[in-house]
Amino acid sequence: MTGTEASHAELARVVREHAGRLAASLVHLIGDFGAAEDLVQDAVLTALRRWPVEGIPERPDAWLFTVARRRGLDALRRESNYRDKLAQLRRLTPQEPSADRLRLVFTCCHPALPRTAQIALTLRVVCGLTTAQIARAFLVPESTVAQRITRAKRKITDAGIPYRIPAPEELSARLSEVLTVIYLLLNEGYLSTAEQAQSRDLVDDAEWLASLLCQLMPTEPEAAGLLALIRLHRARAAGRFDSAGGLVLLADQDRSLWDRKAITDATRLLARAAAHRRPGPYQLQAAIVACHAEAERWENTDWEQIVLLYDMLLHLAPSPVTRLHRAIAVRHAVGPHAAMADLEALAAPLDRHHLYHAARAELLRDLGRADDAHAADRRALELTDNPAEQAVLERRLSWA
Repeated sequence: MTGTEASHAELARVVREHAGRLAASLVHLIGDFGAAEDLVQDAVLTALRRWPVEGIPERPDAWLFTVARRRGLDALRRESNYRDKLAQLRRLTPQEPSADRLRLVFTCCHPALPRTAQIALTLRVVCGLTTAQIARAFLVPESTVAQRITRAKRKITDAGIPYRIPAPEELSARLSEVLTVIYLLLNEGYLSTAEQAQSRDLVDDAEWLASLLCQLMPTEPEAAGLLALIRLHRARAAGRFDSAGGLVLLADQDRSLWDRKAITDATRLLARAAAHRRPGPYQLQAAIVACHAEAERWENTDWEQIVLLYDMLLHLAPSPVTRLHRAIAVRHAVGPHAAMADLEALAAPLDRHHLYHAARAELLRDLGRADDAHAADRRALELTDNPAEQAVLERRLSWA
């Protein structure tokens, strides 16, 4: 790898992991989403020019922050009230208090914005996901996501939406969108749609934001349910990849590597949430993962219970992706014929979703339709950029 390639790769990593924190700190100071994001982008462009020549800084995230802060100083000097804000900016460091990002999440999730725009803007500005990653999460074109983000930033600026955590009586109106953002952040970190297998930093961010939300709303069972879901996934992380970084499917994972104490603690958190008797989608998803996590062996998995939980989930939050996962559970609980009947009904809405074609390939193999299974795996491979998933699919194709 050349020096330029190495610096570009490192810059991409730093932007992916730190852009959201940097933007949150800058928004806190200048109160303008567009200007804050411009400062981040200017710093990235400067790094693209200078790092290949000067070398990668010892602390690249701090370097980006310093460049962005200096640009912010220049902008503030042109404002009439720059003296007070200048002192604030000089005191600002990359370790701004953690509540800043939660304030930014709630600002992005203001009810004056359309729901889809709230979520897209938060994922882009706060969490640092790319427009392409967000588009894949929503199963919509990139151009649609870009338009939503642009309009949302303009609306926040024009309407003077305040940068703050809402008053207690306002929290419930924004809770659904905030939970969705944290959940999508978990999904992107747990199994990335980008050219990497996973991003532990994004999962860390998701857990941290969910923890803050639980502290802010201690009697909200869905916040606790989402935190339990994140911790259950993290408890099994050590078994998900082999020593070479390859994805290990659930049936083949070494369950002795799972963190049993963390699983127990997460299931207790879920039980406390369930005691409120207000079931919700995140509590149900956590219960499904708990069924897998508590099974000592793959053969002991309670598939009938998992199907029942998916039925409850579909009642509360119907979606094609949830129906897909239910069909996968039906395969193990009932058999491939019943699962295939469910899956075929999802052909139109999930045609560009790689997991749909991968699951269909498994069922086709069960039914003895090897050629059709090969074609389905080939289609799944075309639709994923995740290297770990690509390796699994390529391995299947090589067996055909």
